[in-house]
Amino acid sequence: MSDEPESQARSVLREHLLLRMLGFGFFSGLPLPLSVFTLQQWFTTSGVSVHSVGLTAWLGLPYTVKFLWSPLFDRAPPRWARGLGRRRFWLLVVQPLLAGACAVLALTDPGLNAAHTAMAAAALTFLSASQDILIDAWRIESFPETRQGAALAAYVWGYRTAMLTSGSGAIALSTVLGWHGAMLCMAGLLALAPLLTLNVAEPRVHLRIAPPGFVASFRHSFLEPLLEFFMRPGAAEILAFVVLFRLGKVFADNTAASFYHQGLGFSSGVVASANFLPSLLGVFGGAAFGGWLVARLGTVRAVLATGALQAASLGLYVALLAFGGAWMLFAKVGGEAFAGAAADAAFLTFVSALCSRTHTATQYALLSSVAALAFHTLGGGAGYVAEALGWGPFYVLTIVASLPALVIMLHLRRSAAR
Repeated sequence: MSDEPESQARSVLREHLLLRMLGFGFFSGLPLPLSVFTLQQWFTTSGVSVHSVGLTAWLGLPYTVKFLWSPLFDRAPPRWARGLGRRRFWLLVVQPLLAGACAVLALTDPGLNAAHTAMAAAALTFLSASQDILIDAWRIESFPETRQGAALAAYVWGYRTAMLTSGSGAIALSTVLGWHGAMLCMAGLLALAPLLTLNVAEPRVHLRIAPPGFVASFRHSFLEPLLEFFMRPGAAEILAFVVLFRLGKVFADNTAASFYHQGLGFSSGVVASANFLPSLLGVFGGAAFGGWLVARLGTVRAVLATGALQAASLGLYVALLAFGGAWMLFAKVGGEAFAGAAADAAFLTFVSALCSRTHTATQYALLSSVAALAFHTLGGGAGYVAEALGWGPFYVLTIVASLPALVIMLHLRRSAAR
């Protein structure tokens, strides 16, 4: 009987951690549309030229190269701030600046000076990517591997809710308050993030103080995390798996819009409807399912199971081509979103487990950037391949392209067993 109160206390603590992860997911997802989709809508309604609107795509670059400055956040805080802990200190530096950047963005006017608005959005993106580095590190260090799937599910729920808030919500709010008012409301929400940070526990991780001197500090902050990872057995295979895991899905995603409109003739309204509720329900359900599989099967088997499910879900493109109809589009979008979210939950749990607790921020930022490599390189040629093969054979190819990563994972599993 004496173990029961302790067990209940641990259960309550886990639920509180998941609620805080939900909150961190919300504050992590909130800035993203403000520098992409919502910003583009603001530019368009302000009469900014089409080519200038297109250039806003470059604002997302910090999310891809965030590993370049991530070692800064693995450093111990100044002596006077050691009581806050490493993760909470840096979050309390970044989050107020992030809210301030959003407020500055709200006070600009792209109709008068689009460059000023773009500069404010670039600062917002840089600080948002920095916050992501810190939240990912806090999650990895705060949850055991068996709970990483559940933590990621909570994160995805908060993240997606935030994207709707600062995406469709901000655009709808702009029709009532104007763009400046809508953006200031988003800045007000971001200003609440430090309150959450102050109410989370600092992960219990041994901190190594950087040695004095530029060369020694550079070796400690930048070289040691990379060398520690690349010296591991199977490091090259792990990186190959990380790059290839989403390859088939990247090919499919990069051609989906053309397939819906040009290949099947769906209207924008039907596509928008399919990508709202079915997609949202699929993501929420898939993230929860992926987290459950991680806890039930273990990380590696969950990655294999959800990776196979993700590959199979690409067959829904072939089914949509064969049967057509809005009902099939809704089923395809929901099913693919479910499989993709489940695979992401398991995959990110695996990537998180690869990170040393001493260099969490640096190594996770590196691996998550590598994971996006296929999207930014091979994914660009997907349209050419689709035109050459035709829609049916192309989507069969996307299924085949999903398989090499699973073969690599099977080999890694056998090597680990030996």
